[in-house]
Amino acid sequence: MLSETDDPWLLTPGPLTTSLSVKQAMLHDWGSRDAAFIDMTARVRHRLAEIANVADTHVCVPVQGSGTFAVEATLGTLVPRDGKLLILINGAYGHRMGKICDYMGRAWQALETPEDIPVDLDALEICLREDAAITHVAVVHCETTSGIINPIKAVADCVERHGRALLIDTMSAFGALPLDGGQIRFDALMASSNKCFEAVPGLGYAIVRTQSLQAAAGNAHSLSLDLHAQWKGLEANGQWRFTPPIHVISSLDQAIREHTEEGGVDGRGARYSENCRVLVEGMRALGFQTLLPDELQAPIIVTFHMPSDPKFDFQHFYNALASQGFLIYPGKLTVADSFRIGCIGRLYPEQMHAALQAIEQVLEDMGVTQRGP
Repeated sequence: MLSETDDPWLLTPGPLTTSLSVKQAMLHDWGSRDAAFIDMTARVRHRLAEIANVADTHVCVPVQGSGTFAVEATLGTLVPRDGKLLILINGAYGHRMGKICDYMGRAWQALETPEDIPVDLDALEICLREDAAITHVAVVHCETTSGIINPIKAVADCVERHGRALLIDTMSAFGALPLDGGQIRFDALMASSNKCFEAVPGLGYAIVRTQSLQAAAGNAHSLSLDLHAQWKGLEANGQWRFTPPIHVISSLDQAIREHTEEGGVDGRGARYSENCRVLVEGMRALGFQTLLPDELQAPIIVTFHMPSDPKFDFQHFYNALASQGFLIYPGKLTVADSFRIGCIGRLYPEQMHAALQAIEQVLEDMGVTQRGP
């Protein structure tokens, strides 16, 4: 079963299956200093800030590259060289922020829980109360290592009570899971074009509190990843300092229109939630076990335990599903052998049901009868 463009369905955390109209939006060329492209950049920046409900207090600053580029740019720009970052870690992307800090020479401390456990709010309270050197806290909204959703509102409330700045990596959640700046105080969120907005990869962005950005001049460790300089350049004349990913931005411009037409965050999140329900119920009916209980599972990507059946070979399983038009993802856990199946992108319950049928057929062909761990 292939998509309308004869491509496989990407049941991954990104890159994702995109709509035909998002692909078609890239079939044009724009001059990077032309008024039409400048207007497009401004429109995308404003709409993303609006979706976060912070258009009056924050600005969207895009950067060329993947979401990790935006994370590094944000940490390097907002955390001063004499600051200290507390990172709440329960997966690979929290660890990645620590590695970024090591490269930049920023002081940081980890507050870690296992990959299948939400971040520890009591420990956060103690850390902020006892360590006055901590200036910023970073947390991953939906940690796609496992698919777990972290308690962002409670984290934000704690950080605000202690007068620290909160940086949210909401790469795999923004656009589908609620993150309302009117209810959750944050200094920056980081996301990218190719997740829940269903555009193509190549653009990361941070939505940053304007006051925090104004105070960040001179912090950056990198010329190209200096969010303050990027913002000042865009505000001066609407132009990027360096060559922009023009076709990526045009795809995101179209993708945001389609996101609005679907009902915004609520509409997009409802479709993903239904995809997740169909997937989880179907896989459990086939005998698989999810890593997470339902109350911790974000409708973004689901981690399943590897079957204990000796006839199960993941690479064969993967290749057989790919031959039927479905690409899944290997596991990234340390706590359990696993694989992952995504619910996001231009996917509907129809594709999830078809994927389940393909999975059942592949398992029968492999002779796998024991599907639990």
